[in-house]
Amino acid sequence: MPTQTDHPIILPHGNYRALLSYQKAEVIYDLTFRFGAKFLKMGDRTKDQMVQAARSGKQNIIEGSKASGTSKEMELKLTNVARASLEELLADYQDFLRVRDLRIWEKDSPEAQYVRRLGSKPGVTYEAYRKIVETRPAEVVANIAICLIHQANYLLDRQLERLEQDFLKEGGLRER
Repeated sequence: MPTQTDHPIILPHGNYRALLSYQKAEVIYDLTFRFGAKFLKMGDRTKDQMVQAARSGKQNIIEGSKASGTSKEMELKLTNVARASLEELLADYQDFLRVRDLRIWEKDSPEAQYVRRLGSKPGVTYEAYRKIVETRPAEVVANIAICLIHQANYLLDRQLERLEQDFLKEGGLRER
């Protein structure tokens, strides 16, 4: 006879720190917080919006991961909110550069490739970017953020595809 431990009601969940998407989102939040403090004026609504979008991207990954034990549907929804928040932040950085007539790096520019290589290892934190971010002009820092957001969005897109498959296959506690 199967025991509850053979078929637990609440499945293992909540290990968000192991998710590459979370790791990248945390770097984006840290970078955005510092970008706003350094390059945007106090009281600028855009500053608050950017920091909140970066925070939402990170926090919704956490919340979705924690909710996954009881509802795969909620995990899927919250991960999608994280993805949407980072897309909003991406547009803010692109707007920042565009309205100031600053260059937006091409996807395969040497600078963008450098940023991709720098963040290609699991476990990368803001410390890997600190020296560059804290010594470069706004144009460079905004472009680094754009590269990181593209990486996070790519990871979240793959994660969402997997969550959708898992949801259709297994559901969550509520769905089961």
